[in-house]
Amino acid sequence: MTNLSVNINKVATLRNARGENVPDVEKVAVDCEAFGAQGITVHPRPDERHIRHSDVFALRPLVKTEFNIEGYPSPDFMDLVLKVKPEQVTLVPDAPDAITSSAGWDVVRHHEFLTEIVDRLREAGIRSSIFVDPDEAMIKAAASTGTDRVELYTKPYADNYPSDPEAAVAPYVAASIAAHKAGIGVNAGHDLSLVNLKFFHERVPYLNEVSIGHALICDALYLGLEEAIRQYKNCLK
Repeated sequence: MTNLSVNINKVATLRNARGENVPDVEKVAVDCEAFGAQGITVHPRPDERHIRHSDVFALRPLVKTEFNIEGYPSPDFMDLVLKVKPEQVTLVPDAPDAITSSAGWDVVRHHEFLTEIVDRLREAGIRSSIFVDPDEAMIKAAASTGTDRVELYTKPYADNYPSDPEAAVAPYVAASIAAHKAGIGVNAGHDLSLVNLKFFHERVPYLNEVSIGHALICDALYLGLEEAIRQYKNCLK
């Protein structure tokens, strides 16, 4: 069974809109785990427009499953994760002002930089995952950095799924097989939803984990958080 990690950034966005503590990000994380999530994901950005650094420190002792911190490995970000020591750090190539992730790393171009970051994480006992497009060359390059996993950027799949599901998923099947052959694990995330997740999970082998935030929190507005998590987990059986 593939694990579900719930990204709670959007909960923090809603909280920050009023400047108070409603909804309570820490309580939501604890509740997500109680409702069956196998991980909690956060993506603290430099401007702290949703998850704040203080949230990351507060969440660390509360998360009992897997704590996954995403971000661009700037000096400030690396200082944060090396202090917090989550189970996993997902390295993304986002610019500081990016609204959301829009592409994977060019691992060939940034190979030396990423190798140094992966080495630092390994020395701290933290699993690393590199955010990549479903490109076999990038996956092979990622494996040669020593990373533990890759996270496949799934927006192209989500965009193309309605018109041609088989064509949309084909690059991800090949990418996952390539990662498995290279000896690294496979995560996936971005725009996965109740509409397209089950098909993705059925077709893509060796899938360790999906990280889902925006769609799941939107669904929770109608279904409730517990039911939304239950339905997402059902897609991963």
